[in-house]
Amino acid sequence: METHSQNSRAPGIRYGQCWEDADVLMEGLAVRPGHTCLSIGSAGDNTLALLSRGPSRVVVVDYDPAQIACLELRVAAFRALGYAQVLELLGAAPSDRRLALYAVCRSALPSDARNFWDRHQQDIASGIVNAGRLEKYFTLFRRYILPLAHPSGRVRRLLEPSSCVAGRRRFFSRHWDTWRWRALFRLFFSRWNMASIGRDASCFRFVQRDPGGYLLRRAEHALTVQDPSSNPYLRWILTGHYGRILPYAWRFEHFEAIRAHLDRITIRCVPLSRVLRELDEGSIDRFNLSDVFEYLDPVESRRIMERLAAVARPGARIAYWNLFVERQRPPELAHCIRPLPGLAQRLHARDKTFFYSRFILEEVACH
Repeated sequence: METHSQNSRAPGIRYGQCWEDADVLMEGLAVRPGHTCLSIGSAGDNTLALLSRGPSRVVVVDYDPAQIACLELRVAAFRALGYAQVLELLGAAPSDRRLALYAVCRSALPSDARNFWDRHQQDIASGIVNAGRLEKYFTLFRRYILPLAHPSGRVRRLLEPSSCVAGRRRFFSRHWDTWRWRALFRLFFSRWNMASIGRDASCFRFVQRDPGGYLLRRAEHALTVQDPSSNPYLRWILTGHYGRILPYAWRFEHFEAIRAHLDRITIRCVPLSRVLRELDEGSIDRFNLSDVFEYLDPVESRRIMERLAAVARPGARIAYWNLFVERQRPPELAHCIRPLPGLAQRLHARDKTFFYSRFILEEVACH
């Protein structure tokens, strides 16, 4: 989830971790060595995922200095620490020495990021994957709302491995889908609560649907059609940790490839529209745009799309998500941007960040 309007910035860290499934992103974009990528920063995890494929350059953009600091700390940690230490520092593994690990990689941080984290050492001590406004909102749900609907033993049963969709549906209908669960879920994830506690009111400027009811339906999909035991994002929401199932950028098999390509990142703390104006035409092969269009009106979305087509090389791929607001390539750009609906739909069916309504994948045919 990501925002790029000055009016939509909330104080502090908005996202301590990326809430888009990098497995879906990586398969959809099919990044190859030599590609130049443009990536929304957010917390930085999916930018690191792109590096694992050896692109020649990744241009990272985020308007919020706090989100840039999240990426910078990840980069410094990957440079200075071993794999297990990175997981400890960032909060993907238990630790009582995070401040000591921060001291090891502190000198590798640019001055702005170093000053930011020096002022936010409590967030480091707690693990920065827990530090965002959205993560704290999920933590409130886990601590105070979930126990009112389901005891801890039932949560553990939900997360037990199961290859049987029919069995998961039976468990859901008999034990999980109670009136109390539905009522508490819809209330907690109501528009008012999300706008005032979980995110920011400006994030809902173009939202017309009922967030609570929609998210309740998507949660059922994640708990029945998908296997909850293999979903790190769901496990984190329900338990506060990933367990042994980690998001893409945190897995051991990607660590050395990411570390080897850290010098290929260019970080810009400016609006996306400015970066697109400054880039050369025909210079970008792959775009990771998070859910940026969720927060833009149709006119501004079209302007961004026009510039994306201009800076893209022929054959470039554009990936982004819809949450509550439907956005896609406008009809006026049908001559140069074509959707890839078959692949996008197959990937969305496997998307472990289950709350998104659509995964959009498009290809640039011309300038």
